[in-house]
Amino acid sequence: MRGGIIEIDLHGMNCEQARKEIDAQVEKAASNVYRIRLIHGYRGGTQLRSMIQEEYSFGRNPKIKRMEQGWNPGITELVIREL
Repeated sequence: MRGGIIEIDLHGMNCEQARKEIDAQVEKAASNVYRIRLIHGYRGGTQLRSMIQEEYSFGRNPKIKRMEQGWNPGITELVIREL
């Protein structure tokens, strides 16, 4: 964790493994965590990116305020709380 951001490298995981890891991190996030950065890649990571967009958008998880595209196309960030 770096300054309130949890980074999860999802490379090598299938969608089910990635979802379980993301859910676990969201549930155990401490109060100082405001973002979870999901590193899924943009070449082979399109399945993971699609799963993330489907599972974690539109208020499906009350702990996640919104989703944002990361600073590169291989990253998606889940906003837990506003900084």
